[in-house]
Amino acid sequence: VQLVESGGGLAQPGGSLRLSCAASGFTFSTYAMGWFRQAPGKEREFVAVITRVSSTNYADSVKGRFTISRDNAKNTLYLQMKTLKPEDTALYYCAKSRYSAFPPTNLPDYDAWGQGTQVTVSS
Repeated sequence: VQLVESGGGLAQPGGSLRLSCAASGFTFSTYAMGWFRQAPGKEREFVAVITRVSSTNYADSVKGRFTISRDNAKNTLYLQMKTLKPEDTALYYCAKSRYSAFPPTNLPDYDAWGQGTQVTVSS
């Protein structure tokens, strides 16, 4: 299993970024996939998840601003981030869950992780 994130960078408050996660080594379309983030000195936290049938769930802190999506033909997971805030600054991780139709939000429910992509929101 390999997960490779990209698309991070520096954005101004109120700006947008789109993260991508290229997946390989497993049948991507079968599994629910998630995004997590970890800020310096803080624990890794759930951001969003999308199931095999594209049901989604979001952390309250990003609901209405972030959108998770997937392209099963390209084996790619996305996270569109809008109206970014300084508190969104973190290392963002893509993760493969153990489930298909269940949208897990807890770290132990995920069994593979990418290396992360840094998102910094600052003026």
